[in-house]
This record gives sequence, structure tokens and C-alpha cells, in this order.
Amino acid sequence: MALILHIETATKVCSVALSLNGEMVQIQEFKDEGYSHGEQLTVLIQKAFDLQGITAQHLSAVSISAGPGSYTGLRIGVSTAKGLCYALNIPLISVDTLQAMAEVARIVYPTSNLCPMIDARRMEVFSLITNFDAEILKPVSADVLDESSYSDFEPFVCFGDGAQKMEELWEDRNIEFDLDLDPSAKGQISIAYHKFLKQEFEDVAYFEPAYLKEFYQAPPKKA
Repeated sequence: MALILHIETATKVCSVALSLNGEMVQIQEFKDEGYSHGEQLTVLIQKAFDLQGITAQHLSAVSISAGPGSYTGLRIGVSTAKGLCYALNIPLISVDTLQAMAEVARIVYPTSNLCPMIDARRMEVFSLITNFDAEILKPVSADVLDESSYSDFEPFVCFGDGAQKMEELWEDRNIEFDLDLDPSAKGQISIAYHKFLKQEFEDVAYFEPAYLKEFYQAPPKKA
């Protein structure tokens, strides 16, 4: 029996899920523009435990959203996950944040290419593009976007907190925007369970999330 706690804190959404053998049994979420994850995370975890009538001692593993995303949010989530894994002597599993976002969207858009997008600043984003079979068409990258970015992957669904600033710029392209589709810990469940079965665990002492990276700006075209 694999009871896994899933923690998502990479964006403005603070989300906690419990899964049993790859099936969700509990979800608790909180969204706050002020990134109050430090106050909310342990409350959500305890509420999820209480509603299932369990304690932390019942856990088989903890999975964490590994980034990219908010530096502060990632630190809070990883620190909490590491603390639980240390105390309980259970494995830590990392799940790429953008891949987890795509898993959530695939439920709603099962036949579409998907582009989860995390806002960085200005026209900079972290993004991934995957098809309906979860095959990666464009790996996770930090990009500076313009009017024609990602045109090779159209049509696709764009979502995440980086999508809003692209909606007007890309309004004439074959792109659907879903600004209500938020990151969620439930997106980690399938990936984390498969990693658990394969024993693909992180080193609890040395694991670090994927923080913000340098952005690549293409050189200007010559006149």
C-alpha cells in the first residue's frame, strides 16, 4: 500500500493531496496573491490527515513540486517535505512543476497539445509543451516570448499564471487560453506513484528544487 503526500507550493497556489496506490483520496488547496504558504501549508496537511483519519506515520512517501517557480514557495514546500521524510524515514519524490500542471490540464483537454506556463517577469516565462499522450514536444525551458513563439506547436492550450500576459499578444493565433486552470498537487499523483514503484527517490539531504534560471534572449536580427 502506497500512501503518498503530495505538496505543491511553486506558485500562488498552496495545494496538498493524499493518494493511495496512485488514486487521489484527499485534496486541500489555498490560493493567495501574497504567497502565505508558510502559514497555510502545515494547516492544509493536518486537515488532509484529519479528514482521512490518519497521521503522518501512515505515509509511505512525500512528493514535492520541484520547480521551476517561486523561490520562496519552493523553499517552503521542500523544507516541509524534507522535514517529514527525515522524521519518518520515508523517501522523497520530486515532480517537475510544469509536468504536474500538464497532468491536471490533460483531464480537461485530453486530445490537445498543452503549454503550462509559469510567469517570471516582463515577457519571461518557464514553459513546457506536451501532447495528449504526455510526450514532451518542448522540454522545460526559460524563454523570452514574442508574437511568434512556439508557433511550431500550434494548436495548443496555454494555461498557468504566465498565460494571462500572452493572451492579447497571441490573440490572432490558433491558441486556446484557460486562465482558470491552476496548478494542483493532484497533478503529481500519477508521476509520483510510478516513481515510487520504480524507487526513483531523491537524496533528502542534498535535494534542491529548480530555482529561477537565466533567461536566453535571442540576438537581434541584423538589418
